[in-house]
Amino acid sequence: MLFYISGRLRPSLAAILLVLSVSAGPACAARGAAVPDLLDLPARADARAHGALQLAVARAGERLVAVGVYGAVLLSDDAGKSWRQAAGVPVSVALTDVSFASAERGWAVGHGGVVLHSADAGEHWARQLDGRDTARIVLDAARARLAAGDPAAAREVRDAERLVEEGPDKPLLGVSFVDAQRGYVVGAYGLALMTEDGGQRWQSLVGRIPNPRGKHLYQIRAVGREILIAGEQGALFRSVDGGETFAEVPTPYAGTFFGALALDGDTLLAYGLRGNVWRSGDGGQSWSQVDTGQAVTISSGLRLADGSLVLADESGRLLRSTDAGRSFGALSAHAAAGSAGLVQAADGALILSGARGLVRVEPAQLASEPAR
Repeated sequence: MLFYISGRLRPSLAAILLVLSVSAGPACAARGAAVPDLLDLPARADARAHGALQLAVARAGERLVAVGVYGAVLLSDDAGKSWRQAAGVPVSVALTDVSFASAERGWAVGHGGVVLHSADAGEHWARQLDGRDTARIVLDAARARLAAGDPAAAREVRDAERLVEEGPDKPLLGVSFVDAQRGYVVGAYGLALMTEDGGQRWQSLVGRIPNPRGKHLYQIRAVGREILIAGEQGALFRSVDGGETFAEVPTPYAGTFFGALALDGDTLLAYGLRGNVWRSGDGGQSWSQVDTGQAVTISSGLRLADGSLVLADESGRLLRSTDAGRSFGALSAHAAAGSAGLVQAADGALILSGARGLVRVEPAQLASEPAR
């Protein structure tokens, strides 16, 4: 996920920032005009969409679903060899992340605080939520906590009132659904919500996550009852009870994490700016830095079907680990610069989304031993 937020830049390609600033940043010079217009403007058909900026990609059964700028949703039924545009997307804002709980049911999030839902494997999408709704949900929850006697909620009320006043200009950046009912979204300025009924109703998580400064939250990954959230300024939060409570996971790194993986047992792997990769084998009580060979931002990470790990950096390098993240080596395969997301296709190929659209790395290139 790559974007511009109120003067705080995620290091990335200038072209990416230029495109996305149209739908998120000072755009809001026309506050309350530009973003709402895009929230109400259906995505247009574009034969060149597969080569344009795509920010995330996910599996929907054997189908692949990618999302990107201008509301583009792309589908592949041949493991990423060819792509076509989805039939109906009700918005034209940039979509930043996508998650499918089954082969049919999926959710996408993006600028304007939008949450979209598909019940037909990504062919058609309906809006469940946008920034106008999100601000009200966060404000109502903060007011309820304040009325219940929680003094910490006073600041949350003020922040939420500002969200309502400023309109839907805050992007959602991450989404993860555990099943067809329970899912989570996170975004800029500490925005976080969950649903337990497939998105019919949403509840604020802002008061449950110990993030009083409202750090941007870039990624959320949920498996069963465990949730891991990665964000700026070394932010890492974990829940082991399905989001009822969250604890901050202290890390020795003060820079930004763009993602994290919860591996077997208490093993955690967090990655981010300038090639920083940190590993903990005890649930975050202690950390060791992993050498990645060069100081290039790690934009995405994935555990493959064979248990090995792959990280992609913004130069296009692919790094693979076969020892649970203790060490990484560069693969001979090299993706296009500006990679933003990755997923493994049903045939074992690696699919990367990024500045130049979607790239397929053949399974044979992943099976080779990483160069040390």
